Amino acid sequence: MRARWGVLALVGAVLAVLAGCGAGGGPGGGVSGREPEDGEPRVRTSADVPELPLDAYELSDRDNRRMGQAKSRLVQRCMRSYGFADFPLNPRPEPFPKMGSAFTSTVVSISPYGTLDLGHARRWGYGFDPDATFTPKAEGPEGRAVTQREYEVLNDFGEAGRTAAVVNGRKVPNGGCTGESSRRLLGDETKRSRLWAYVDERAEEIDKVVAKDPRVRRIFGEWSRCVQDKGYKAYESPRDAFRDKAWRDGAPDGNTARSQRELGTAVADVECNRKLNVAGVWWVVSDEEQRADIRRHAARYEAVRADQERLRGTLREVLGEK
Repeated sequence: MRARWGVLALVGAVLAVLAGCGAGGGPGGGVSGREPEDGEPRVRTSADVPELPLDAYELSDRDNRRMGQAKSRLVQRCMRSYGFADFPLNPRPEPFPKMGSAFTSTVVSISPYGTLDLGHARRWGYGFDPDATFTPKAEGPEGRAVTQREYEVLNDFGEAGRTAAVVNGRKVPNGGCTGESSRRLLGDETKRSRLWAYVDERAEEIDKVVAKDPRVRRIFGEWSRCVQDKGYKAYESPRDAFRDKAWRDGAPDGNTARSQRELGTAVADVECNRKLNVAGVWWVVSDEEQRADIRRHAARYEAVRADQERLRGTLREVLGEK
C-alpha cells in the first residue's frame, strides 16, 4: 500500500517515516491478541497492509522512476539548446546534510494507525536516527557537478532583481530547464494540481471520517487501555502518542530526547497495535470509505486516471518507446 500520512509535526526538509517495515523481535513482539474479523487483514508490519482503492489513482514506483529518467533527458536537451553541450544526463547531486543543529525544521509524519516498527521504537522511540544521511540517487551513472552558470539556467536563478535571464539571445523559461521539463511531462497547472493534489486531498478528508467510525474509535480505546495497562499514559489514538510535545521539548533539531518514558511508550504503542490489530481495523474502514468516495466523485477520479495515462504516454514518447 502506498499510504498517505498526514504531517503531524513541523519540526526540516527531510521526511522521517516512522511506520517502517521492521518486524522487530524480543519481548512483546509476539504478543497474541484479538483475532481479526472476516475480511480484516492481520497487520504486524507496514508490509502487511494491503493496497487501498485510492492507490490505483496514485503513480506507481515505476511511474516515478520513469518520470525521473524522462525529466533528466528533457533537462539535458534543454540545457544543451542553451549552449551547454556537455551538460550531464545525471549531474552529481549535492547531498543533504546530516540531521543535526543545522536543520531547524524537519517534517515528521506518521500513518493514521500509528507505528509498527518495534525495532525502531526500542532504539529511537518516536524520533529518528540523527546520523542518517539523505542523498538523492541518480537514475544512471553520475555525472559532474553543475556549474554556477548552468545552475542559473537550470533553475532560472540569476542575479537578484533581474526580470528574466537571457542566454545566447534566448530567454530562459520560467523555472529554468527544470520547470520547462516539468510542464512538458505534467501539463498545465490544472492538470498538475489534479494529478498530485486531488487524491491526497480526498484521502485527508476520508481519514477524518474513518477516525470517527465507531469501529476505529473502539479499537483506539482498546489500544489506549492496553498502553495504560503497561504503565504509560493513556492517549486517545496512536497519533496522539506520537504527537506528545514532551518527546520533542527543547530539541533543537526536531528529534526526540529518547527518554526512558518515551522509549517505553513507543514500545508499548507498537506492541498494543500489533496485539489488537489496530492497523487491520483501520484498513477495513478505510477500504469502505474510499470505495464510497470513488463512487461519489467518479468523474473527478476518472480525470485523475486520464491524467495518469496522458503522463505515461508522454513518458513513452520522451524515452523513445513509441
